Amino acid sequence: MVEQLIASGMLTPVIIVGLILLIAFSLFRVLREYERGVIFFLGRFQLVKGPGLIVVIPIIQQIVKVDMRTVVMDVPSQDVISRDNVSVRVNAVIYFRVVDAQKAIINVEDYLAATSQLAQTTLRSVLGQHELDEMLANREMLNTDIQTILDARSDGWGIKVSDVEIKHVDLNESMIRAIAKQAEAERARRAKVIHASGEMEASEKLVEAANKMAAEPNAMLLRYLQTLTEIAGEKSSTIAFPLPMELMEGLFKGRSSKGKSD
Repeated sequence: MVEQLIASGMLTPVIIVGLILLIAFSLFRVLREYERGVIFFLGRFQLVKGPGLIVVIPIIQQIVKVDMRTVVMDVPSQDVISRDNVSVRVNAVIYFRVVDAQKAIINVEDYLAATSQLAQTTLRSVLGQHELDEMLANREMLNTDIQTILDARSDGWGIKVSDVEIKHVDLNESMIRAIAKQAEAERARRAKVIHASGEMEASEKLVEAANKMAAEPNAMLLRYLQTLTEIAGEKSSTIAFPLPMELMEGLFKGRSSKGKSD
């Protein structure tokens, strides 16, 4: 059958039509909304196309697709020695995306691998400049510092680092126990300070009350009678209470002054 087609000359038009259709289909490419195509003309950068339907001439032009969506990348756990010589393991996650497809393809071999390595070294460098307490308490500040450095260094690759989050700061058992003891000592110190402040405030109030009662003997007598009333309310058959002479003197003075006036 093939020999007959060749002999009759009908195979040549079929091949030609097939080649034409193949070339026609290979001319057209469809890029999604989040994709860009970096076009090279005979090995030289020409332009960036997309999204939508684009035309790429086979053999003469080559296309490299670039995903412009945000990439979520885990930074593997890194051994970090803090400024106060504490060894910890820290891992993080970074959010970045390609904003310049030309730089991402031309200026770096693999922008994903390069960004990952840069994030690891930057994480160790930044955290090594801070003490352990700052790592545990000021994560927002550290996240901002790391994000700023990564964004500046990856700008030449067409990368925009939008956010960095430190996920875990792992400590060894001995350091966890030391931190627990420190927190317990801090709570005990605060309790003592609060107790001392309460004693000081109570003593000031007692001195103020004593001065007022000393200026008004009748106030002391009323307070004394109020105390007797409270004691009398208790379930007791016998009550013994002292009788301060100062109260009697004040009472006698009050009566004598009243008798003179009469």
